[in-house]
Parts: sequence; C-alpha cells; structure tokens
Amino acid sequence: MSDHTAQEMMVVAAARALHNDDVCFVGIGAPSAACNLARVTHAPDITLVYESGTIGTRPTVLPLSIGDGELCDTALTTVSVPEMFQYWLQGGRISIGFLGAAQIDRFGNINTTVIGGYAAPRVRLPGGGGAPEIASHSEKVYVIANHSTRTMVEQIDFVTSLGFGRDGNGRRRHGLKTQGPALVITDLCLMEPGADHELEVTSLHPGVTTDRVRAATGWDIRIVPEPARTPTPTVDELTALRHLYAATDRAHGGDA
Repeated sequence: MSDHTAQEMMVVAAARALHNDDVCFVGIGAPSAACNLARVTHAPDITLVYESGTIGTRPTVLPLSIGDGELCDTALTTVSVPEMFQYWLQGGRISIGFLGAAQIDRFGNINTTVIGGYAAPRVRLPGGGGAPEIASHSEKVYVIANHSTRTMVEQIDFVTSLGFGRDGNGRRRHGLKTQGPALVITDLCLMEPGADHELEVTSLHPGVTTDRVRAATGWDIRIVPEPARTPTPTVDELTALRHLYAATDRAHGGDA
C-alpha cells in the first residue's frame, strides 16, 4: 500500500521492530504510538510499561502523558515509581527501552534537556525524566525521531541519555553491561550501530535516496553498501494506526 505519510512509515517501521515477548519501557509520543500499534497488530502479548508505574497496560487511545488515567485503567497492575525503577528497570526485566529525542548524534547519545548552553539555553526542553535510566538499564534501546539537521547533529548540546558516549566507548567506560542503542528509526531510514558503535543507515524507506539522507544529517553519515528497502506499510498496519489516532483525537478533543 503506497498511500501513506512519512510519519506513518516511521511509526510502522518502529512497531515492526517489536516482538510479542518484549517487555517495553515506553516513552510518550511516537514511541507510544509504535508500541501500541505493535500490540494491536502482530504482538498482542507485548508487555508495555510506562514510567508512572503501569505494567501490562493496554490503552485504547494514546496517552497524553505518563500520568494519563487511560494507562492505569487498562494496566494489569500499577506499582510505585521506586519499584518500577529498582525492580523492573534496574533489575534487568526490561528488554526494550523506547525513547524519542530532540537531538541525537552519531553514537546514539540523546539530548532532551536544552538547545544551546545549559546556563543560558536558546530552548529549554522537557528534560530527561526517567530516560537516562531507561537508556542505561534496558537490555537495548530503540530511538524514534524525525530526520533533519536540527535533530541529527554532529554534537548534541547536552547528554541527557547515554548512547555510546562521545567517542563510542562510553558504555564500557561507565561499566554498563546493556547493549545500548540498537536501532534508530526516522521518517527517512533505519540506522543501526556498526562495529565501532557509530550509527549507519541499513534501510531506506520507500522513495528515499541516500542523497536525501545525507542532506538531512548533521554529520557525514555512514550508509552500508547496499541498504535494504523498508517494506511499504500494509493495509492492515495503516488501518490499525489510523484507527488508533482517530480514537485518540475523539477521546482528547483534538488535543493529542
């Protein structure tokens, strides 16, 4: 099916990366859309965990925040935030941490804190919340973000959530045993870390060229010799995603 937007392609590609037996710590926004699309399509038994302490939640609409009552109402159980982080996350029970990013660099480090200098930033962003811990303690991390030179930058202004550090060896230096960023999904392509942990393009979305990806990236991005082509969204995938968005708009009066 070819009648899809770049945003729909991004969310569908992200959903496909999730599996039925995953325990996924879900970020709000695009990560939540991807995780819930996976749940209502090919991964009905995926366990979705949100930072407010909801475990096994099955929302019928996308939450506006981690405090949205929809999450608690549809969860298998709700635990305290300390239990969420100490037992579930730091205890090694989360297979995927799914995060968004305002800025991301070639080694998968994420900034959601400030644009510009920390003391006097041009833009102050929402901050890290639990993302630094999610990036450190989840078995592996997926990141979803729109692809532009504003987001894909040579050097992020602030390291909110550690990827592989400024030189690609940060996780090992800090003693982290988890995999770190395993997949970055954008509206143009899929990226995965190479042998030295630098991100490289492994798949191009339909109609996207390597020149377009290079022009939208703030560093000299690596592209594998023969990148795959991301499969076009199916009718079922688009129908499910659009139903989810429509239900969310109806529930929140267009404020989602």
